[in-house]
Amino acid sequence: MTPNIPIINLDLLATAVMTVSADRHIRTINLAAETLLEVSASRMLGEPIENFIDASDEWHDLIKQALNDDISVVRRGILIRLRSGNQCVVDLTVSPFQFENVRHLILELNPVDRLHRISEGENLWQSQVTLRAIVKGLAHEVKNPLGGIRGAAQLLSRELPDPALSEYTDVIMQEADRLRELVDRMLGPREQLNLVKMNIHEVLERVRQLIEVEAGPAITVHRDYDPSLPDIKADRAQLTQALLNIVRNAWQATGARGEITLRTRVRRQYTLGGQRHRLAASIEILDNGPGVPEEILPQLFLPMVTTRVEGTGLGLSIAQTIANRHGGLIQCQSQPGDTCFTLILPMENLTNVCT
Repeated sequence: MTPNIPIINLDLLATAVMTVSADRHIRTINLAAETLLEVSASRMLGEPIENFIDASDEWHDLIKQALNDDISVVRRGILIRLRSGNQCVVDLTVSPFQFENVRHLILELNPVDRLHRISEGENLWQSQVTLRAIVKGLAHEVKNPLGGIRGAAQLLSRELPDPALSEYTDVIMQEADRLRELVDRMLGPREQLNLVKMNIHEVLERVRQLIEVEAGPAITVHRDYDPSLPDIKADRAQLTQALLNIVRNAWQATGARGEITLRTRVRRQYTLGGQRHRLAASIEILDNGPGVPEEILPQLFLPMVTTRVEGTGLGLSIAQTIANRHGGLIQCQSQPGDTCFTLILPMENLTNVCT
């Protein structure tokens, strides 16, 4: 009888880790590994690892090498095929160790796409922080002279001898007001967040109702909700605005007979802005439109960036600002017929909210 390995709290690790006996039976597994292999620990513990990962893959030979040579083995970029049919590429480390005179192995699986995602998310997060600082500085520099221009136009209109000439000063004041409003919209919501505990599905249902009323039969909205998703703390009004901006953008991209899917999932050990969160809520908005042009993707969340002639280019920028203020992030992956905007929100209490 193979002895049980003492319970070790590995759930704090972002790397997928499991221990297996020499005969490849799983002894311990952390949350990151459950997520990666798409199977719960209750189903895997005590079972052969081949029941969950295709034994024809390279990892099988690495385990034999580590046991035969009694050394740690590291391989990068190994393809792992899961029994679910999905697959992923991981950096794999296999390390032998002894416990009560019985040989065991520690398997560390670090998904390559996760590293890319963290790097991409860090870059996007940092660019948003820089952008907000630039926009705030620009707003200050623009709004002050606009106020002076408007005030001067008001004074000038009172001194004009011909009342008909006031038409021109009215144009100056109206355009100054329009530019000031545009700058305010670029800044996004600035009021203090009103954080309350809420079910994200209630917000999504509200957004669905609004877009179905607005779009009518031109759009079909599908729902794929995870009922186990815990409540989160967020500003209901601002979060509704952010999601509505994304869904409206998807509707405008798909046109007639478009399809949108609202999907929610829990993500574990997720890194946002350099901070790792034990749990994060993932809200995906998928559409079957023509996709975002590849050259636009890197600038998609910048103000005034749009592919629509009549668009303002502020909807996604404002949505990203709202996500950042909640400690979250919006990412986009797109190809023709399959575009996905993903809003990630930390599920812990917000202690460092972006302003």
